Amino acid sequence: MTASKSNQNVVSISIDNSGVDPQTNFSLNPTFAAIVDSRMARRNFIKGSMGAAMAAFLGSTLAGCNSNSDDTSSAGPTVPPVTSAPLLGFAAIATNRADTITVPAGYTARPFLPWGTPLSGSYPAYLADGSNSGSEQEQQVGMHHDGMHFFPIDSRTSAENSAEGLLVFNHEYIDNNLIHPNGITTVPRLADEVRKEVAAHGVTVAHIQKQADGSWALVNNSPFNRRITGATPMELAGPVRGSAKVVTKYSPDGHRTRGTLNNCGNGYTPWGTYLTCEENWAGYFVNTDAEQPREHRRYGVPANNGRYLWETATPAADQYQRFNASTLAADASADYRNEPNTFGWIVEIDPFNPDSVPQKRTALGRFGHEGIIFGKLEEGKPLVFYSGDDSRFEYIYKFVSAAPYFQNTAGGHLLNDGILYVARFNDDGSGEWLPLDLNNPDFVAKVATAGGVFADQADVLINTRLAADIVGATKMDRPEWGAVHPETGEVYFTLTNNSRRTEDQLDAANPRANNTTGHIIRWHERNSQEATAFDWDIFLLAGDVGTATPDSELTLTADNHLASPDGLWFDKNGLLWIQTDMSGSQQGEGPYGNNQMLVADPVTRQIKRFLVGPTDCEVTGISATPDMKTLFVNIQHPGDRSAPDNFTSNWPDGGNSRPRSATVVITKDDGGVIGS
Repeated sequence: MTASKSNQNVVSISIDNSGVDPQTNFSLNPTFAAIVDSRMARRNFIKGSMGAAMAAFLGSTLAGCNSNSDDTSSAGPTVPPVTSAPLLGFAAIATNRADTITVPAGYTARPFLPWGTPLSGSYPAYLADGSNSGSEQEQQVGMHHDGMHFFPIDSRTSAENSAEGLLVFNHEYIDNNLIHPNGITTVPRLADEVRKEVAAHGVTVAHIQKQADGSWALVNNSPFNRRITGATPMELAGPVRGSAKVVTKYSPDGHRTRGTLNNCGNGYTPWGTYLTCEENWAGYFVNTDAEQPREHRRYGVPANNGRYLWETATPAADQYQRFNASTLAADASADYRNEPNTFGWIVEIDPFNPDSVPQKRTALGRFGHEGIIFGKLEEGKPLVFYSGDDSRFEYIYKFVSAAPYFQNTAGGHLLNDGILYVARFNDDGSGEWLPLDLNNPDFVAKVATAGGVFADQADVLINTRLAADIVGATKMDRPEWGAVHPETGEVYFTLTNNSRRTEDQLDAANPRANNTTGHIIRWHERNSQEATAFDWDIFLLAGDVGTATPDSELTLTADNHLASPDGLWFDKNGLLWIQTDMSGSQQGEGPYGNNQMLVADPVTRQIKRFLVGPTDCEVTGISATPDMKTLFVNIQHPGDRSAPDNFTSNWPDGGNSRPRSATVVITKDDGGVIGS
């Protein structure tokens, strides 16, 4: 976005706060859109020898989902079943453009842990004029909340505690017009302003406890309270560790890096650690070389300046010079040509060990990770998880661990060795997982045919997008969050939108060109989760009232019309929660109101709107207590079209205050189960 600064000491400059990287995939691989038409006509999601099994699979009812499966991905210790209650029993709410949180009658929503909240009673307080320093921000909750998970305080033994735990949540990006009193002061950038912006990224670990009145509070001075930022020391783990392509001045052996950036979606492991995903990280760097290396070019590293101009910080410091990956900047004192190669990974954080060093798990691939979801957990079987690359015409990936999962010995080592696959969706409703592995003869042959060269598996993983191009993966419409049904193992993925899809990429009966409203797909692995074949269909076509999803009875109404589905999460009862991320004119005008959250029964496809957020926000990030009686939802960038002297939202503090991203705590007034 472009902001005009009126203060005489402020420079007028164009800063892209969208967090969306440019399209960089111009391969000739087929688009998802180009195969939908024939897919819809055939309805092969349930057919042939798969028919009986799949019919039973889709015919299961939510009544059978009252089990010990944990939320989202069935990872972690089991928890008691929730109390039986009619699901989707609430009255759907209408769309609106109010600068507040709207939830159904019988529910209450309270803001919690907004940007700037000090993580200890002795830490600096949030200053309403935005004047906190960089060092103060390092001790406060970061900006623009995103993916999130609630870890019960005893989750490594029982996971039964619904009154105390660690709430761990991401901070995707910052807004210059809000984080400083009057926006950016000058270019070159002031070092402390950059320090503050770097500190506002990353992850917050907050020890929280339910109070007697039902509200939640931060446990002040808890040793668990912690910030992980864009400057926190981290280890590279897995095949890329030690590669020549991750050697920098900071890490001559290629073992370490600093910070995690653009943390969007998330996941969590069966052994109780948090996974944060580096999404649109490329824009933070700059490489002015006339010919960028492929590991920069294919990811869209800018050629003129970084998104926030951190590389210009003065006085110059190694901490900020690292954002300039140009050859001309690589003198003996600051060689950071490989710095961008240390980003684009899944980062594992142990929230229960404040002294632990975050691990970037490189076996999981390097791309614009939106989120990460584990498949259904099975003792003695490999771990399986899925991740989408959130950019137009990018891909969906799957990782299968080399070693099997055993609860008593499981740990991060399982994420260091395995096979990374990329999806190809065929027009007959089948799909294939294509290995990106130099030990696989088919992959090696495809690389040779394409004239490509990979020095080793580390090179493949650093250039994951290029490897996926070569094998012929299906180009998708911005793959974002995924969710795995806790009982069936069925996988759902949001495809948020893609306005660049053109008519010449479609068949005659293809659902839509210029896909501005997005859709949700789902698939089921054949025979086992680690299988390389699957069957798929479209679960939902998003759009205005009257939009119908082909080959189903789902037609959207005033109770559930939506655009740009993004966040996705299954609760332990098998309800699918859908969050939206509209932007631009779609967000500011039209039939959809503010961004929202809906909940769906995946069997009947009944969908109801449950929450509408405040002005100019994104609704993103969701988790719950084991008893499903407290729901945590994040509200990101309320007032994201604000200027320093003109706020378009004042949520959550009200009055004339600057807007602040925050978590929302949702409870049912009668103390019942959320969603009933």
